[in-house]
Amino acid sequence: MPPLALVLQLLALGGAVAFLYGHVFADLATQWWTDENYSHGFLVPLISGYLLWERRRQLMRCRIETSAWGYPVLLLGLALLIVGQASAFGYPVRLSFLVTVAGLTMLLAGRDALRIAAFPLIFLLFMIPLPAPVLNKVAFPLQLLAARVAGTTLDLANIPVLREGNIIDLANSRLEVTEACSGIRSLVALLALAVVFAYFSQKTWRSQAALVASAIPIAVVANAARVTLTGVLAQIFGSEAAMGFYHLFSGWLIFVVAFGLMVMVGGALGSRRPGTTGT
Repeated sequence: MPPLALVLQLLALGGAVAFLYGHVFADLATQWWTDENYSHGFLVPLISGYLLWERRRQLMRCRIETSAWGYPVLLLGLALLIVGQASAFGYPVRLSFLVTVAGLTMLLAGRDALRIAAFPLIFLLFMIPLPAPVLNKVAFPLQLLAARVAGTTLDLANIPVLREGNIIDLANSRLEVTEACSGIRSLVALLALAVVFAYFSQKTWRSQAALVASAIPIAVVANAARVTLTGVLAQIFGSEAAMGFYHLFSGWLIFVVAFGLMVMVGGALGSRRPGTTGT
């Protein structure tokens, strides 16, 4: 095919994808901007783009060939788009972008190209907010767990405390572990960071999986420590001290500490790593 014809076809294809999914990314950008649980969404496409660029030599070396298997994948992506728009349920519409891109990649460049681009493409899942029912299912148990751990720790520290559900009553104040304090925000962000960190720091898929899995207990424990420290400050200095600058700053501080713990886990996994390059 002449180069000019190929460029025109790719431009037409890009225009069609932009027409289909322009409003989807506009909605995503609005949610990233307004929903603090997913403010990291702006970084995800940039990281995914870097991961793809980092694999550019593999892509240039792979055999480019069309694959008819791309048609059913492409049709599945378009079906998700139509069904999602008809039902006004946003998650299938957003997910359909990834499926459609996977189908187009396989259709135009073949399975080898899709295999190489799979990890950057799958990483884009972190930019798609979870459906609200799923988020609530995860967030509420985390609220209760954080309140339970904080209540127990405060009690062990001889601080008078009475916990009922996600409410912690102290001698001079009351703390409510709300959804924003459930730790779901740091959990999602730390999982995304763990995937990237494991990719670059670990050489075997077992150690990569272990490092990513470690992000879950680390995020949960770190958030419980944050709630506990909030209770200690409220007991000593009053609720105003606990809800002021500390409340805004502690989220970032705890996230940095959690990442530090994850680096330590990565170092421990790396120290046990055999001298092989993969399994």
